[in-house]
Amino acid sequence: MMVTLLLKHHPGLTLDDVQSRLKASDWWESFPPPGARIVSWTVAMGLGQILTLELTPALLPALNLELERRGWGVFATECYPTYDFVPVRERIRARVRAGGQ
Repeated sequence: MMVTLLLKHHPGLTLDDVQSRLKASDWWESFPPPGARIVSWTVAMGLGQILTLELTPALLPALNLELERRGWGVFATECYPTYDFVPVRERIRARVRAGGQ
């Protein structure tokens, strides 16, 4: 499965605050949990960080636990199950070109 995470920085924290808290929580070594693959990790200015991870459904509790252990107090988090729409789009496009819907 894939999960997209939206990590919004708490507005009262400076970059130095964020970095020191992440270092103290071992964020950079422990997140994401073992077995999760980073598909993408981008920064959206004014919004925060947007990560897409690929993992087995059995790893979802570990992902949640690591967010709680390592990211709380630094980020407000939103989590969304996601999937790659490109192959679906291509199937729909071919169907429409062939006269279907």
